[in-house]
Amino acid sequence: MSHLSLKIVTPERLVYEASVDSVTLMTTTGEVTILPGHISLVAPLKAGEMKLKMGNEEEFLAISTGFFEVRAGNEVVVLADTAERLEELELEKIEEAKKRAEALLAEKRFADDRSFADAAASLERELARYKVAQRRRRR
Repeated sequence: MSHLSLKIVTPERLVYEASVDSVTLMTTTGEVTILPGHISLVAPLKAGEMKLKMGNEEEFLAISTGFFEVRAGNEVVVLADTAERLEELELEKIEEAKKRAEALLAEKRFADDRSFADAAASLERELARYKVAQRRRRR
């Protein structure tokens, strides 16, 4: 069976690099699963959960906005503003950050469009982190 060569990069670091069977992530138009042999593609990312499958095992990451590219030769490159593996997430800290983001969004509700959009993006990122961190608690 063919595999995907996956690389996940943020401005700060190389988060992940390995061979996987599939990658599922959120785009601005919905969820996409990339399998070996996928057509070449470049698309914007939406903050959310990323699922990697390797055989019977799954790994989860919380990613924020950015882009991904599927290249010929079964290569996938994800360029995200932030990306965190499940084991890096601390639920208590995320809950605090989520509360701060909710308060900021309420504060910016009637501010200029840019401030409101930044606050909404911050909340969206924290909600994605929270969802992935919840998985860790269940395991």
